[in-house]
Amino acid sequence: MTAAFFSGKRRRAAAAVGAVSAGLLVLSACDKPTPLATVTVGTNSVSTEAACYNDGAAIKESLIQGCLNKKDGKTVKVAMDDKVRFGVDPEIADNGWTLFIGGQQAEQEPYKKTYRTIPGNAFFASQTGETTNKAQVSIVETDGKKLVGIWHFTLEKTS
Repeated sequence: MTAAFFSGKRRRAAAAVGAVSAGLLVLSACDKPTPLATVTVGTNSVSTEAACYNDGAAIKESLIQGCLNKKDGKTVKVAMDDKVRFGVDPEIADNGWTLFIGGQQAEQEPYKKTYRTIPGNAFFASQTGETTNKAQVSIVETDGKKLVGIWHFTLEKTS
């Protein structure tokens, strides 16, 4: 004769404890994703996580220029008369964010809202007055004088 070692209730309780433990183990192994930045032109929208991010702390000074000069980022097609919409997660807006074009700061003061619109033609004129076909645009989260996160996008001019 075989005797049951555990009653049905005990087996279910042990299975529930095991499932909770396994779930907590899986969650502890996950990295927290970085906040998202989004660029929208017309009905096309692309979002990306940060190219450089240090969990909300300042990025090391020695890494900043390399992060700003990275040539990665999702590409969005933009006509000269399009409106380019930039959106950031609220935690980015809380600190403030600025746009960099081609690795150079394009504005002096950080923007503190989650959304803004800029005309497409603002991104394709060089300082010499010539037009370009691509623009590397970076959203840079700031906290005072420190850079906290950098998100890259490539805007590609269409006819």
